[in-house]
Amino acid sequence: MKLPLISLDQKAIASFDEAIQKEWIITNGLGGYASSTVLGINTRKYHGLLVAALYPPGDRRVLLSKLDEEVVIGNSTYPLGANEFQNGIFPQGYGFIKEFSVSPFPRHVYSVQNVEVQKTVVMPHEMNAVVVLYKIVNRNGFDIKFRVLPLVNWRHFHSVTNRWKISAEPVQKCRDREASIRFSFPQSVLLLEATGGQYRPSGKWLEKMFYREEAGRGESCLDDCYQVGCSEMVVTANSVESFAVVAAAGESEDDARNLMDGISVTLYDLGAMFEKEAKRYDNLLKGFVEAHEPPLAEDWLKWLVLATDAFVVRGIDADYRSVIAGYHWFEAWGRDAFISLPGLMLVTGRFGDARKVFLTFKKHLRNGLIPNFLPDQTGPAAYNTVDASLWFVNAVLQYLKYTGDFRFMQEQLWESLKAIVDSHVRGTDFGVHADSDGLLCHGAQLTWMDAAVDGQPVTPRAGKAVEVQALWYNALRTVELLASRFDEKGEAERCGQMAEKARKSFVEKFWNEERNCLYDVMGDDGKDGSLRPNQVFAVALDFTMLDDSKSERVVDVVHNELLTPVGLRTLAKSDPRYLGVYAGDRRSRDRAYHSGTVWPWLLGPFTTAFLKVKGNSEFRRDFAMKYFLSPLFGRLVSGAGLGALCETFDGDPPHAPKGCIVQAWSVAEPLRAYVEDMMRVRPEHEREVLQKLG
Repeated sequence: MKLPLISLDQKAIASFDEAIQKEWIITNGLGGYASSTVLGINTRKYHGLLVAALYPPGDRRVLLSKLDEEVVIGNSTYPLGANEFQNGIFPQGYGFIKEFSVSPFPRHVYSVQNVEVQKTVVMPHEMNAVVVLYKIVNRNGFDIKFRVLPLVNWRHFHSVTNRWKISAEPVQKCRDREASIRFSFPQSVLLLEATGGQYRPSGKWLEKMFYREEAGRGESCLDDCYQVGCSEMVVTANSVESFAVVAAAGESEDDARNLMDGISVTLYDLGAMFEKEAKRYDNLLKGFVEAHEPPLAEDWLKWLVLATDAFVVRGIDADYRSVIAGYHWFEAWGRDAFISLPGLMLVTGRFGDARKVFLTFKKHLRNGLIPNFLPDQTGPAAYNTVDASLWFVNAVLQYLKYTGDFRFMQEQLWESLKAIVDSHVRGTDFGVHADSDGLLCHGAQLTWMDAAVDGQPVTPRAGKAVEVQALWYNALRTVELLASRFDEKGEAERCGQMAEKARKSFVEKFWNEERNCLYDVMGDDGKDGSLRPNQVFAVALDFTMLDDSKSERVVDVVHNELLTPVGLRTLAKSDPRYLGVYAGDRRSRDRAYHSGTVWPWLLGPFTTAFLKVKGNSEFRRDFAMKYFLSPLFGRLVSGAGLGALCETFDGDPPHAPKGCIVQAWSVAEPLRAYVEDMMRVRPEHEREVLQKLG
């Protein structure tokens, strides 16, 4: 199957202000990645050619910042690299870029004085390593020299380096074309090996490299990197030479050496590795088609499917699976994992990975709560969320609809599902408990709208949030019907009674007659009528509490007041608290995060809800595709993170991309809605499961 292609020509690259905002990223299935801009200028502290997850999927460290290149023609040296400092960019090798493409590996083509250099970056799957393949075409009638200059670092990816505050410079050992670079704090080793030429060690600091994106976010933006040496090879007259540099990282030299040995640094073996990785991407596309036979002709859909792979990660334990919420900086978050699981793993046929994700989080279930996120290394999990457990239950239902695998559910997850319900009824951490009216109470800053400034929630939603009630009812009905299947009649009756009590209270208390929609929160201070997108879940979930008339009115209000071409606003523009631009330092960004900022993932449940109440006629589906999903999917090839979808957009036009350049639920939910609702490729066992459950 032909892999998709995004290509920028010389004219597009020449527009510096636009090109510097376009970023690429490839991942290794461990939480590690390689990423930069199409101009080769690192604009974030999170950018790097090898950001290794030394305790997968956490403990991510920038170890190889980048490789800069030079072409020596006669007495002239032409730098192909580019680095930004506070007083400007030097050198400006991006001026020699003839073409940039992703398919799905990033590839630069440079052209200078009858010499063409092609540079392709590949990450071997489930290895903390990166391979850079070069093809040098010398059309001159004389020999030229080609140099590669590695720029290293040894810091956690959230931090920056100040050379004057470190205890020691890296220790370098060289052998043939290989360099072993040992860092003392934190302890790690980077191995660099080239397939040809000569490596000459040196030691040079590049101080105060400037990261413009971090400066704009009010974060640390000056970084010191260390140039360890230079690989040089001669390219003879009128010839074509291939050349590669491989980097592998570990906490010890043995760790890094084992990776390097597994890669085998010869041009033949690296070529085979490149083909293997391309084949793996090809198999992802084939697996998507084989799962439910949806058509796969459009490049944007191929990109969407391939993007799902970036977020599914393995840990040190081979059975560990989780979901990275977003790159560059998010970790394994429980809420994000189970919102994203249907789109990432069920629609794409990765059922084995889905089972492992369930079991990974099941191990961390505490007092009926799924953790908000799993920590780096061996620290404690964080449980400050009211909805992650409820999304877990919903993901179980979706898994059954796709697989019909009741045996796995009953043997592995059934007791956990009952424990979740029991704990919520009795009361658990953070004030989460079922109230006398059957609805679920919770404390502040526990929903997905959890931003805070100076310790105070920006969107204080303590009490009974609308989407929490929708998820609670959905969970009760799911457990009720499963209990019926498993002949636990007492459990089924109990959950059914609680669900009916919650439904009656919800309809009575949450309907806002004045605005013809639902209140956002029932709080201690009364009813919060803020017009937000959270009410859409009361329509989109399988089990809902609203009748058809009220459901349609909810969808109409959200459609008219919150829809943009790239997602739903988190607050109506008519609200005096609305903030249309997500920018500035952390405090400014947090204020805007859920106060008007657009979230593309919400288009998934909104599309489902729209077609649920309006009907699935071809006309309705064409309308939804044209106005809901197509404008967002267009951002796959023109947005900030090429080939994927970002975390958020500004509420105000032109809806500039913001936040993480690639986000799990931004990819997963629109993909799920496209397959299930637009194409009507329903889960294989949906009818069977719902009939058996019912």
